[in-house]
Amino acid sequence: MAKLIGGLGTSHVPSIAMAIDKGLRDTPDWKPFFDGYVPGQDWVRENRPDVAVVIFNDHGNSFFLDRVPTFAVGCAEEYRPADEGWGPRPIPPFKGAVDLSWHLIDTLVENRFDPMICQEIDVDHGIQVPMELFFGRPEAWPVRVVPIFVNVIQYPIPLPSRCYEMGRVLRRAIESFRGDERVVVIGTGGLSHQLQGARAGFVNPEADRAFLRDIAADPGRLAAMSREQYVETFGSEGAELMMWLVMRGAMNAEVEVRHSHYFVPASMTGAGMIVLENKPADAGRAAA
Repeated sequence: MAKLIGGLGTSHVPSIAMAIDKGLRDTPDWKPFFDGYVPGQDWVRENRPDVAVVIFNDHGNSFFLDRVPTFAVGCAEEYRPADEGWGPRPIPPFKGAVDLSWHLIDTLVENRFDPMICQEIDVDHGIQVPMELFFGRPEAWPVRVVPIFVNVIQYPIPLPSRCYEMGRVLRRAIESFRGDERVVVIGTGGLSHQLQGARAGFVNPEADRAFLRDIAADPGRLAAMSREQYVETFGSEGAELMMWLVMRGAMNAEVEVRHSHYFVPASMTGAGMIVLENKPADAGRAAA
């Protein structure tokens, strides 16, 4: 059977992509941010996942406000980088883990989730940036991907508790898949930021640091928060943090934090990352 080897959380700020493309990695403004990801990259190299299940949101590139699925799962052979207005970025396309994608979809439907099924779709910085932050920029990605889209743009967005429950279902799907793939689940988005309205430019470093602590130690508290509390605490776009709950729901109740990193501001955003492993003594128990 497939094995879930870890959970990763990270921001997916578009300015990170621009910093990579423009060779700004070691400039004074960006070096502290990128240096904080080196241990995460080391963890990925040492643990050699075969598949990355990436939970992210589209930013009006493949879905727009006329058609917004609450949840969508890709099951394509390949996902090409979306053109976000300045041409596709110079990164390789992502190869799909097609059989696992269909198994995840079937398991989600059996558990009363009804995702949109995407057999042809481009992917934007929501997946591009996390993959580059953990895997660098190879000639070909060393893992296949299962992209899972979550609507955190057009209200009504899903409940945090619903995202957490989705993670539990993903765990069951991964561990029942007839294969020997080593799977990592990546939750993306945030941290605190707001891009419009009276609070444009809002960040909340204290809440961000508490979130990085509680996503490991007390995920139930985060899952119990309302959507309004996420927006109030983390900003309108900070509601993206609910997607980390999908990743955390797939993990055991007790986890080990292998690495965490926080940086503010990355553009207008508090940016963070975490690497989680299940505690061996807690093997087999999903997050409570």
